[in-house]
Amino acid sequence: MSGKIGDPKLSQLAVNTIRFLAVDGVQKANSGHPGMPMGMADCAFILWTRYLKFNPKDPEWSNRDRFVLSAGHGSMLLYGLLYLSGYDVSLDDLQQFRQWGSRTPGHPEKGCLPGVETTTGPLGQGFANGVGMALAAKIMAKRFNRDDFSPVDHRVFGIVSDGDLMEGVASEASSLAGHLRLGNLVYLYDDNRITIEGETRLTFSEDVERRFQAYGWHTVRIDGHNHEEIAQAIEEGLVEKKRPTLILARTHIAYGSPNKQDKASSHGAPLGEEEVRKTKEKLGWPLEPAFFVPEEVKELFKNRVEELNEEYDHWQAGFRAWQKRHPDLADLWNKILQKEIPENLEKTLVGHLPEEPAATRSTSGKIMQKVAEMIPSLYGGSADLAPSTKTLIDGADSIGPGCFAGRNIHFGIREHGMGGILNGLALYGGFLPYGSTFLVFSDYMRPSIRLAALMRLQVVYVFTHDSIFVGEDGPTHQPVEQLAALRAIPGLTVIRPADSLETAMAWAYALRKQDGPTALCLTRQKVPNLKRPGDFDIGDVLRGGYVISREKGRKPDVVLVASGSEVAVALESKELLEREGRDVRVVSMPSFDIFKAQREEYQESVVPRRGVPLVVVEAGVTQGWYEMTRSPVLVLGINEFGASAPHEVLAEKFGFTGKGVTEKIRCWLNELS
Repeated sequence: MSGKIGDPKLSQLAVNTIRFLAVDGVQKANSGHPGMPMGMADCAFILWTRYLKFNPKDPEWSNRDRFVLSAGHGSMLLYGLLYLSGYDVSLDDLQQFRQWGSRTPGHPEKGCLPGVETTTGPLGQGFANGVGMALAAKIMAKRFNRDDFSPVDHRVFGIVSDGDLMEGVASEASSLAGHLRLGNLVYLYDDNRITIEGETRLTFSEDVERRFQAYGWHTVRIDGHNHEEIAQAIEEGLVEKKRPTLILARTHIAYGSPNKQDKASSHGAPLGEEEVRKTKEKLGWPLEPAFFVPEEVKELFKNRVEELNEEYDHWQAGFRAWQKRHPDLADLWNKILQKEIPENLEKTLVGHLPEEPAATRSTSGKIMQKVAEMIPSLYGGSADLAPSTKTLIDGADSIGPGCFAGRNIHFGIREHGMGGILNGLALYGGFLPYGSTFLVFSDYMRPSIRLAALMRLQVVYVFTHDSIFVGEDGPTHQPVEQLAALRAIPGLTVIRPADSLETAMAWAYALRKQDGPTALCLTRQKVPNLKRPGDFDIGDVLRGGYVISREKGRKPDVVLVASGSEVAVALESKELLEREGRDVRVVSMPSFDIFKAQREEYQESVVPRRGVPLVVVEAGVTQGWYEMTRSPVLVLGINEFGASAPHEVLAEKFGFTGKGVTEKIRCWLNELS
């Protein structure tokens, strides 16, 4: 608890400092959003100087409070707070706001500045990330806190906007947060009633407070410019242990601006030089210099950091003693935070493969049990599809309302919320999170997946039912364009294994890849375990593409490239073509992304770029495959939606049988000759 509010004049001076750092930064850049920082400066000041627990010299301290600026358009608010609080942020950084190569981009980006917990901007995403962080903290507290010391006793705070609460991802995440009783989560809602187009009453007339109460949240209404009310509301949130807290702070966008306060024009554009002058005059602020910080304000923040240093040192001493008293817990703590991966991972996983034909989703489920046994940082679940996606961890409890001892997370039918929460788990540290749904529903998750890639977060997506061979559920459930759409996301590795061996190696790759997310795309239908050459090296699977069946001569007449369940079809077509006297090479391409990253010599040894016709076989849109070669190329895909029928019928009707593929290849090769 913070105690009483300090000197009102000094507090107001500090608040105006925060305001005008934002105003000057946006004005100098001639781009940005000044209104939100001006309106939320009071709330942010009280939170950062009286309640938020952090250490600017150790910004990754595991027991720090997390602060999420979900309203990322107000990024100058966060940048100013980080500068004033002693982080490695300079006044020059603030002056370079939104410029090429600066550390202060237009919206907060994880990795640009210390103290920025997550990349925000797309509204609602930060809200969901914070829910994931709060869930992570509850899990860690349950796992490691003991009566003699609690290494995890921090909170997650955030600032959210009207736009955040309008976006569906926030609704999904807030519903789950209330259900799980995440009492360690406190959000300040910037209720300024203004969006880009005008007043929120144009589109937004719901009672937000009652909505969140229905979600199971504790709510408090306050004047967002009254410091006593702000402090009292935050303290209520700290006392509340069983419900997340939403503080509805009624604020004025562009507070203090004579002509822009409460106007939509202050949301996404600079005030303008004349209005900056008038606002400074109205609030008693010196016109020059820009980016002015009074010495008294510097001292205020310095004193706060010194107070926090004492708390930090006390925690460190307690943690060291806890490690000595509980060496087993300390060892587990280190393993989890470091996300340790066994050296013999690939060999171990390959040793647990089924011998009989199996759907790759089923093989994945069996492999995942071994992964969970070896890697204690693995946590996750599905969007109400675990029985189909095979993603429950056997023998582990389920996480539920107030119960955080398990490892299975039930996200409900909330794919987008799941994506944002997974990012929060990954951002928290120590978690290797996975989430699962049908591949066709990855569309619901795309914004969260994109941000995971942008932040280079290690998140594993288990997408099953990966093609039209889902069958009778029909085109609404049959992914056609999703593989190409996911491959288009920079930094996301998409792997579509052909059989059990490739599925094991796909998991191994995803577990070792710590600089970005991985999507595993798996079959519903059974696939055979494929035969490979005697000199086959399982490490070649990790190169994204490899020769699974070689030609007999020195140079093939045609190269067949396939992914997933279509590799078996390509191998069948090879046999038929060879009976006609053609020499054929078959390449399994579980990951085009990984393959393109290999050295040119290796790529050329697998798929010659010149002189050999290339045929690609994949039950999806043909987009993207034509770049593989400069030789003639035929892509056998599906540039239309599927149909409702058994998968065997669909394979025949759409031409994805050995015979159907061979007929198309034969005609095409004849045309070339």
